[in-house]
Order: sequence, then C-alpha cells, then structure tokens
Amino acid sequence: MSTEPATPETPSAPSPTSTDAPAASKGPEDHLVTTVHTLDLPDGRLDYTATAGTVVLREEPEGEKYGRGAAYAELFSVSYVKQGADPAERPVMFAFNGGPGASTVWLHLGLLGPRRVISGDAGAPAAPPHRLVDNHETILRNADLVVVDAMTTGYSRPAPGQKPDRHHGLIADRDLIASFIIDWLTRHQRWTSPIHLAGESYGTTRASAVAARLMDRYYVAVAGVVLISPVLDFGSIDFSAGNDRPYIHYLPTYAAIAHAHGKHEERMLQDVVDEAEAFAEQEYPALLAAGRRLGISQRQEAAARIGALIGVDPDWVERADLRVEHLAFLAELLRDQGLITGRIDGRFTAPMGAGNAAQMETDPSIDQLAPSYTATINQYLRTELEFTTDVVYEIMSGRVHPWSYKEFQNRSVEVASDLSRLLRTSPHTRVLVGHGYHDAATPFHASEHVLAQLAIPREDYAERIRVEYYEAGHMMYCHEPSRRAQSQHLREFVTGTDGGADGSATGDSTTDSGDTQG
Repeated sequence: MSTEPATPETPSAPSPTSTDAPAASKGPEDHLVTTVHTLDLPDGRLDYTATAGTVVLREEPEGEKYGRGAAYAELFSVSYVKQGADPAERPVMFAFNGGPGASTVWLHLGLLGPRRVISGDAGAPAAPPHRLVDNHETILRNADLVVVDAMTTGYSRPAPGQKPDRHHGLIADRDLIASFIIDWLTRHQRWTSPIHLAGESYGTTRASAVAARLMDRYYVAVAGVVLISPVLDFGSIDFSAGNDRPYIHYLPTYAAIAHAHGKHEERMLQDVVDEAEAFAEQEYPALLAAGRRLGISQRQEAAARIGALIGVDPDWVERADLRVEHLAFLAELLRDQGLITGRIDGRFTAPMGAGNAAQMETDPSIDQLAPSYTATINQYLRTELEFTTDVVYEIMSGRVHPWSYKEFQNRSVEVASDLSRLLRTSPHTRVLVGHGYHDAATPFHASEHVLAQLAIPREDYAERIRVEYYEAGHMMYCHEPSRRAQSQHLREFVTGTDGGADGSATGDSTTDSGDTQG
C-alpha cells in the first residue's frame, strides 16, 4: 500500500464559530489530517483518502442567540473515502465498538478498515513486533467507512470546560453519536448516501439506539444496521437474583466452548449446539422453575445431563443448584488442567493463578489479543495517518464508569423496542446479525431469543433480518476463516446482493465458517 500526505481537511460546512467575535473567544477547533492512499487489490487498484482527527461538536445553549453553538465535545474518528466514486450513491458505514469504555480499534483494525492487524488466534497469539497488513477484504471496497470513538475512549474527550460524565450513559451516548453522524453527513455533503451503522457488543446496543434516534429526531432512515455479538436486552445476560434467563441462554455457549476443548469427541459442533439449544428451550426452564419441588433423583439426572452437555462434573452442577454462572464455568471447565478459559472467546486459555479460584481472574482472550491492537493503532495513527497529539489513546477505558442507565429504573435495560420501532417506521432498513459460538460475553442464544420477540410483522423478521454464525468468539474476526466469511457477508449486505431481486435477506442463514468437527 502506498501513501502520500495531503493538506489538512477543511470542513465543507461553515464552522459554527465563524462570527465577528475575537479569535480568542472561538474556543476549540477541529484537528484533522487527511492523507492519500492506494490499496492494491486482486481485482484492481483502490485509491482513497483517510481523514483522522477530532471534530468539535456544538449545541445551542438555552437562552443563547439562535445558531451560536457552544462546544461540548471533541470526538475522534477516522474517515475512509474512496476517490472517484459518486458520493451521492456510494454507501457510508459508521462503526463503533462498545464496552462501555472500548474504543473502535477492534472493528477498525480487526475487520473493516483497509489495514488490519495480525493478532494471531487461540493457541497462537501474535508475538511482537506487531504489524499491520493490507486488508483485501475491507468494507471500503463497497462503502466509505467512518470509525468513531465514543466519549473518553480513543482520543475523544469533552470540550474544555465540559465534563465527560454527561456523556457516560446510554441515552446521552446515543445522542452524542447521532449528533456526530449528522455533523459528518453535513460536512461531507453525503445526505443522499445510503447509511449503515455497525456495532459490536455494547456497540450493538448503541447502534440500535442511534438508528432509532436518527429516525425519531432527524427523520434519517438508515439502510442497514450490523449487529456483531449483540446484546439488545441486558436482562437476558444479567446473572441476578431471581432471573433464570441467563442460565438458560448461556448453556448452548458453554456446550460450544466444551466442544472446542475436546469434551465432545467425535461430534460435530453443530450437533452439540443443536442438542444444547433443544435442552435449553424445552427441558431446562421447567427444571429451574421446579426448584425444591424436584426430587433427588430428578435433580441428579438433570445435573448429569447438564454436566455432560457443558463438560463439567455433575456434582459441581448440582452444588450450583443447576445454575451455572459464566465466570464460574470458565474457571471450572479446564480446572483439572490448571487452565482458565476466555470470556470474550472461549477457545483461548491461560494458566490459573489459584487452583481453587471460584471464578476466572482475568480474560485470556483479551489479554492475548489486546497488545497487538494497542501497538498497531498507536503506530498507525502517528505514522501512516500522520495524526499526532499528546493525549493517550484509550483502548479500553474504565473512566466511563459508572455508566448511567437512569432512564431504565425498575426495568431491564433494553433497546429491542428501539430496533422494533425502527423496523416498523423505516420499511427499507435491514439488519445483519453476527454471532460467535464461543462468545461467553454476549451468548448467541440470548440474542436469538430477543430477536425472535421483536415487535414486528412475521414477514419482516423472516425477510429483513439476516443471521450468521461463526466458529469463534466475540471478536470472531481473529479467526481467519470467520474473518473472511464475515467480510463476505458484510459485502453482500451493503451491496444488497444477499437476497432476492429487492435486495432483502432470505431469512436466518447459519454459516459454519470453519471446520466444525471435533
């Protein structure tokens, strides 16, 4: 890939600070750098610009003269725009990760961008020096790309004099990202471009809420919403007293992880998952509901069945009251080997710190993947994209906590209702869902259940929501067969070639993107 510097980008829209006031009173300014690049693809050359930096977002304070915006946030993003394409018709994808507290480095360098990190995979994480390579499967082949970091992640910070915690909450974060998108469309004169949102993990919560906000507040109808490792209803994964839903929804993921570690010899992954899902949907809820009404023999039989499915001692399951919490499972599965199992990706392992620990002490999947992303994003932004600052790039920031869900007091935090409303009011919006079988952070069965309960017509569920599965975890793109398959699914989704003549999806599509035999 070749690169050459370009002049710093000048926003096409007039700056809200362009008034007759003295320069000293104008406040913060955009800090943007544009470079020109070429990506040599097997099917030809792709020329594009990359604009990296922070933009100042402004609001109209109450009581102030109309139009005199006050700066309240400086959001960092990287915009990739193909040269020579018709901007009126070319799609644009806005992407973000989740956490809350995660920057968008993961989707940026792992899946979507024109450059990707060599991170390694389970059992073979990359060793330093870490490096980037050209991403021949980048979404930039089919859509312009904007990766944006939420407040207090990456280089995004509040404007001088403002406090970051006003943005540390579901609704405030939703409004901030929606405002950024509106600002970007205006600056780049892209209001007629098909708009896609792509989120991962909590980023799917964000994507669903932002897509609905764009429609509700601005009448901007997005063409597509990509939900990677989704969580749309926190009650489906929250292990809390009296809530049996997570125990049910996690069980198929436990079975898949057990399969990855040889607990189901000579069986195919799909067979194991199908058996676990059937048990979770039919027998398991009744067993948990019975509680102390279960006879001793029934309880022992249930523990034996669960233990066989998820690869642990039935006595341990029985002592857990048939309710296996995920951090406890990840510590127990390979305890006899002195190993803990990954939460983000259950295929990863690491040595235990304490042999009798009740829960995993750390997540080996994050520990083994994050260093390559950290090293390469910092090097990439400063060298290839020529953006410099003395601010620390926050890969994963705990400073966003406590994250506010104040609007959801006395009820489950959920955005399924937002997604439902969007699909009812925007008839051309489609959804692409990506699940990792070995994802113990946002289990696929919980997402399946929530999607099936969306308040939309049956035909919309069948025709406008496409679901894909990958033999990997939360960040399934660290698994090379899954990365290639997922990139192809994204390409089909954005170009509308994943369905019939109208471009709609053909329904749920299960894709085993790697070898599914044990």
